[in-house]
Amino acid sequence: MVKMASLALVAAFLSLNFTPAFAEAPAADKATGAKTVTVFAAASLKNALDEAAAAFKKKAGVEVTISYAASLPLAKQIESGAPADIFISADAASADYLSSRGLLKEGSRVDLLGNSLVVIAPKVASTKKITLDKASLLGALGDSGRIATGDPASVPVGKYAKAALQKLGLWEDLESRFAFAENVRAALLFVARDEAPLGIVYLTDAYSDPKVSVVATFPASSHPPIVYPIALTASSTSDSAAKFFAFLKGPEAAGFYKKQGFAVLR
Repeated sequence: MVKMASLALVAAFLSLNFTPAFAEAPAADKATGAKTVTVFAAASLKNALDEAAAAFKKKAGVEVTISYAASLPLAKQIESGAPADIFISADAASADYLSSRGLLKEGSRVDLLGNSLVVIAPKVASTKKITLDKASLLGALGDSGRIATGDPASVPVGKYAKAALQKLGLWEDLESRFAFAENVRAALLFVARDEAPLGIVYLTDAYSDPKVSVVATFPASSHPPIVYPIALTASSTSDSAAKFFAFLKGPEAAGFYKKQGFAVLR
């Protein structure tokens, strides 16, 4: 049974840890005099990007500050003037939002990564494998359990989940059984804490937490391709940002992505 009050507490916790406050101007790196590189990135990238940033700092001596949240809210912060050098979203639509407003550096945008959409359950639960049909999903939920995923109104994983369930003819049967979260890592945490019996997240998120297990995988044909565009922002003038941008597209960073289960598209 989902404890809704506890779900609200988890959501508040994730809000503090993933949603950035309106960013301040990048500070100068004390060791090199270079500006800190500021990245706004989809929450699902946290493990891989944290490793990439640490490796880049060791190599180039430049600090990298990364704000993680759902892609569209991050895009809207950039639109509102938050100073970011690099934007990485979990969907094309959020990058399109900035591109259409002239807020991404022309010619810099590329599709960097791909991902898969999965159903997860708490590792401690009895649910091990399910089929993607009404009886199996409702059976795993029980009388009052909910499916944790991102809010389809603003979070890419929620949009992919809704599209997949609509394609499979399951959305109307399950729409009332969701607990929507503000980003994919919040949804993951609901399941990892055994607050929700099922969640729909990316494969890479499932890999990141040993307290959950994958119980089903959506066919790639059931939803739009999951791609992660990366681009420099139009306002970025930092040489360090350009170097980190190149690093993120290179072979060393690719190892960090593959370790987390991403498909490297470049």
